[in-house]
Order: sequence, then structure tokens, then C-alpha cells
Amino acid sequence: MIRFEQVHKRYATGRQALAGLSFSVQAGEMAFLTGPSGAGKSTILKLIALIERPSRGEVFVGDQNLARIGRRRIPLFRRQIGVVFQDHKLLQDRPVLDNVALPLIIAGVPRREIDKRVRAALDQVGLLGKERNLPQELSTGEQQRVGIARAVVAKPPLLIADEPTGNLDPQLALETMRLFKRFNDVGVTVVIATHDVHLIEAVGARRIALTDGQLALA
Repeated sequence: MIRFEQVHKRYATGRQALAGLSFSVQAGEMAFLTGPSGAGKSTILKLIALIERPSRGEVFVGDQNLARIGRRRIPLFRRQIGVVFQDHKLLQDRPVLDNVALPLIIAGVPRREIDKRVRAALDQVGLLGKERNLPQELSTGEQQRVGIARAVVAKPPLLIADEPTGNLDPQLALETMRLFKRFNDVGVTVVIATHDVHLIEAVGARRIALTDGQLALA
């Protein structure tokens, strides 16, 4: 599903984020990217989602070499990826239903089908009945679950998340990780960047440890 081959990433500031990184994640696998701040976790997710491009090396998602995807094709490519952010990135002036529906609206899905799929996604994350609430009326944990519902509403084969439990208390963090595990159990490939090793142990998924933009030595 995901393959990095000798990937380097240097930003315009001169910071070297990745240095010859090679690894792979199989379709249907759940994997955690771990390591200290600056290890390259977020950069990996940005490269997968084509938010950034590598300086050198190749990134593959599915059977696609991302270097061959031009700018105009990026929105279509991103439809196969659900992205969950630590800070939710919700539209604060729009209700939950509209926030979750956004990927489907962009994809041109008919309105009747959108309503059906949004409610199914909210049911999966335990928020059915909150469709008309504004984000600020929800708790931090509920807002994060809205973000997860938005990420999975289009049924993408790949789900990536950047520190999705960073703002949650330990119990909510564990519940969120178990939610990701449920999606993985039905075949979704899941890649999560996190500092919390205890959560990884609780879920029991593979760990890809990083340091200074490379795989950490065991």
C-alpha cells in the first residue's frame, strides 16, 4: 500500500526532515510512526498525502508512483486517503453534518446519498444525533471524532492521522485509538504518527520508530 524508497526531504529553510528513508506498509496493515519531535513523522504523512514532495527518492501509494502525479490530479488522488489532524480543522460556523459531508460534496456525491453516508459515519464514531450541533458545542473528544468521521465518510482504503490523541486525556486517547483499530479490522490501512508508546502497546499494532529522519536502530 505504501512504500518509501531512499526518500530525502530538505525544506527551503535548510532543515533535513528525512535522510534516505526506506520502509513499507502493507495493504490492510495498521502502523504507528514514533519518535521525538523533528524525527520526520509529520513529513512522512505530508508526503503520502502529496502535501509535500520529496527532495530525492520515490514514494508509492497503492500502485502509484507519486512523482508521476501532476498538480491537477492531486485532488483525485487524495480521495483515496482519509486524513485526521490533531487540531481537527473543523469549519466552526458549519454544523457537524456539513463538516463530515465535505469530502462527499467535493466528490460530487448526490445529496440524498451524502445524508445517508454522513449519518452512517457518525454512527461509527458514536455521534449519531449530533448532526446539527456546531463544533464549539462539542467536547474536544467529540470534535476529534467528527474529524475521524469526515476522514472515513468516503470509505477510503487508507487512513492517516497526525498526533490524533495529542489533546485528549488518557481515556479518550485510548478510545480514539480503539476506534482507529476498528476501521483497520474491516480492511482499512491505517498509519498514525504519535508520541504515545503506551497507546501503541494497548492497540498492539506495528511500530515504525524514527530518529533524525531515518529508521531508528533497534
